[in-house]
Amino acid sequence: MSKHKNLIFYISVIGVLSIVIYFVLSLGQNQLQPSLNGNEIVSQHSAWTNFSTSVIQEATGSTALLILQIIVILCFVRLFGWICQKIGQPTVIGEIIAGIVLGPSLLGAFFPEMSDLIFPASSIGSIKLLSEIGLILFMFIVGMELDLKVLKNRANDAILISHSCIAILFTLGTVFSYFIYPYFSHPNSHFVSFALFMGIAMSITAFPVLARIVHERGLNKTPLGAMVITCAAVDDITAWCLLAAVIAIAKAGTFVSSLYVIFFAVVYVVLMFKLVRPFLQRVADLQTSKNIISKSIIGIFFLVLFLSSYLTSIIGIHPLFGAFLAGVIMPPNINFRKLFIDKIEDISLVILLPLFFVYTGLNTRIGLLNDGSLWMICGIIILIATSGKLIGGALVSRFIGFDWKSSFTIGALMNTRGLMELVVLNIGYDLGILTPEVFAMMVVMALVTTFMTSPLLDLIEKVFKNRIPENVMPERKIYRILAPFKNIELGEKLLLIANSFVKKSQNYSEVNMVHFTPGNNLYQYNIEDEERDTFEPILEKAHQLDQPINTMFEVASEPFAKIVKLSNDGGYDLLLIGAHYSIYQGNLLGQFLGFSTKLLRFPAHLFSFMKKSKRVSNRDVLSLGDGTHSVLKNSNLSVGIFIDKGLTEIKNVIVPILDEDDIFVGDFMERLTQNSYVRITLWDAIGLMDSSIEFVKSVRGIKAVNPYLFQLWNNNIPIDVDIFKKHDLLMVSLKSWKNLRERYPSWEKDLPSTLILND
Repeated sequence: MSKHKNLIFYISVIGVLSIVIYFVLSLGQNQLQPSLNGNEIVSQHSAWTNFSTSVIQEATGSTALLILQIIVILCFVRLFGWICQKIGQPTVIGEIIAGIVLGPSLLGAFFPEMSDLIFPASSIGSIKLLSEIGLILFMFIVGMELDLKVLKNRANDAILISHSCIAILFTLGTVFSYFIYPYFSHPNSHFVSFALFMGIAMSITAFPVLARIVHERGLNKTPLGAMVITCAAVDDITAWCLLAAVIAIAKAGTFVSSLYVIFFAVVYVVLMFKLVRPFLQRVADLQTSKNIISKSIIGIFFLVLFLSSYLTSIIGIHPLFGAFLAGVIMPPNINFRKLFIDKIEDISLVILLPLFFVYTGLNTRIGLLNDGSLWMICGIIILIATSGKLIGGALVSRFIGFDWKSSFTIGALMNTRGLMELVVLNIGYDLGILTPEVFAMMVVMALVTTFMTSPLLDLIEKVFKNRIPENVMPERKIYRILAPFKNIELGEKLLLIANSFVKKSQNYSEVNMVHFTPGNNLYQYNIEDEERDTFEPILEKAHQLDQPINTMFEVASEPFAKIVKLSNDGGYDLLLIGAHYSIYQGNLLGQFLGFSTKLLRFPAHLFSFMKKSKRVSNRDVLSLGDGTHSVLKNSNLSVGIFIDKGLTEIKNVIVPILDEDDIFVGDFMERLTQNSYVRITLWDAIGLMDSSIEFVKSVRGIKAVNPYLFQLWNNNIPIDVDIFKKHDLLMVSLKSWKNLRERYPSWEKDLPSTLILND
């Protein structure tokens, strides 16, 4: 009875209180509520009608509709961004295309009822408001990503290249506007505003997208890459200053009136650098922790951000200029900037910024270009924009002293426009300067010029292939290991394993430690400091092990694809990676999301099936993530997948043989024995020693090194999980790992750190 007293007490309390509530409600309804003239009784059909009406009203309400719009936008942006990544294009192109698809150009043209349901005209204001908040945060991040120290080091050449390109295209855009103004302008818009906006829109370069392309192509550590990034940074700063002046002229109406706006803008910039920046530096210096930022300090910096945007707005420029300037004057401390950026970039880039792409798409009406002459004008715009950057940038770079290949590379990269172009175009559109036709043409130009960057770079590489000596492949050593790692702890463990395979043959081996930082659309501020902080512990661990290593640090939008390409092209013998588990395992919702993801990627799976790859295709072997499976499937060398369970040393290794194809494991055992003082326990559960001469030779080679450090169990000797626990490392083939898990599913949680090998 005592064990049920809590349940009895709970039921009694709830029951008594429920009776009291019912009594009060009944008494109030009978005595206090006025009569409803016989309408109190509602039929069952009427109740269902009321419920369904309520559901429809809630679903079409402003809040629910906005949430639905965000869901649709995120799905389309992710889908088209993923497609562009697969074809080697920046994700921003896919995000822009997603916005156009959801706008009147496609969804509104072919499915108008659905478009009106999801994006009614009354809801555009909410999307615009949230997108502007996202842009403010984005421009703040762009400002923080600028490294002013880099600008100082390469200012002269970068300013010459950048300003020459801007001057050329600004002039071409202004001249071109003279011919199209009578046909493509609002009746009340001034020619000066129209011409200046066309000039600034032509001369924009997208610094974030350009910097990402530079890093993904491995140019960031070359003088050419550093110069291009500096040019783009100078271009960004100059373009925003020019845009501020153009907006001032457009809003003021006359040039004389705009001088007041420009004057106060200059005063504002001086105050931000001379007064606000030292104050923020003082606040940052008081920040004691290197790992967190206090809420009060975060509040101060957000206050500066929005106050700066507000002041530039009322001065007559634009809130985005204030946000950009607030980011530029942030304290230069790398840890501080990284912590602050991490707090705001995800919500800005993942949720709010896609709303801006869709808002742009809702303003873009490709269908307005329904005449051949309009498409011819659009082609002329693309030709002017491309030739001004490509040819102009190449000629100026050649004049400075770069060779022709580097000069054309600079020009091609400076031709990238992307998101920054859309920002400028939307400002011109909202101010009533650009007509819908011109706006659509310029959006097409932004897409085409950004899309052509990668093919142009490939073409330049191909044209100058025989004229410029290629990088010489490093001399092939006997055994080369590639070990990419996502964090320092994993890097140290992979280095320990790699060292065990080459410790006694370092003169004939090579260990390459690689860290790929998952990239977004932004260039990471002061990336050299991040590289140093990442590799300092790895180099210290290598010194302790007396193991020479090569290091590589890159930013990659798709790290696993980069790993596959590097391992296949680099002539490596072994690829060591950490296990990356799938986010879709472990619950029903995750499995549903995983199935949905597979449906979205059906074309890629169909293509892989048509290729009839002989690599591992069973995705349930490891229950790991897509990245690990893509490495297993596409790598052309031996792969070792490491599952860490607290590995600190490698002295005792157990090797179970449960599949006939495990002959190659003998080579790994032999190499491990020849290079390290490890005790190997071989469990030949299927009698492979009796059927494979090659495997027997490997075992004899192990015994020849040190027979006292080798123990053999055949299939007649019983084994239990406690034996596995006594070892530091379980080294097993991929197929044997699957068999082991099927035979003993309860063992997995008790197994030691594991290296899964795939030949």
